[in-house]
Amino acid sequence: MGDAAKQIEVFKSQFGDAAGEPKPARDGILTIEVKPSAIIASLKFFHELPEENFDLLTDLTAIDWLQYPETGERFELVYLVCSTKTNQRLRLKCRISELSPRIESATAIYKGAEWLEREVYDLFGIRFDGHPDLRRIMLWEEFEGHPLRKDFPTRGLHPVERTPKS
Repeated sequence: MGDAAKQIEVFKSQFGDAAGEPKPARDGILTIEVKPSAIIASLKFFHELPEENFDLLTDLTAIDWLQYPETGERFELVYLVCSTKTNQRLRLKCRISELSPRIESATAIYKGAEWLEREVYDLFGIRFDGHPDLRRIMLWEEFEGHPLRKDFPTRGLHPVERTPKS
């Protein structure tokens, strides 16, 4: 990023305790962990930067940390955004509770978030409040459960083939 240090300082001063210390990940992408209540404001902040705005959401996924329940925040959402002007990338992460796996939708900022959020909802069961069409995208509506959760049974629950509707 051209003036990355200045932008990060502005970000940290604006978001305070809601944002962790930015760290470069092993892949060289700057990673910032934020509280769930600040994820949309953080995405908007970086999307609206005047010179190097991160105008493209390239990916959104979730991680199920079932083996690490001591925090109560079982799921981690990972947003990967890119500046098409500078080809710089930024990763924003936030952890959400297993008891209430929901977060605000990013579709108002990134139209491409619509399909990515539907995929995370379908496979992990994380709800995106304010999403314009939150329904399954890969599995049929009658499918019970969310197969990318680590506690999803691998045998004996669902038929292999979808039964056709009459």
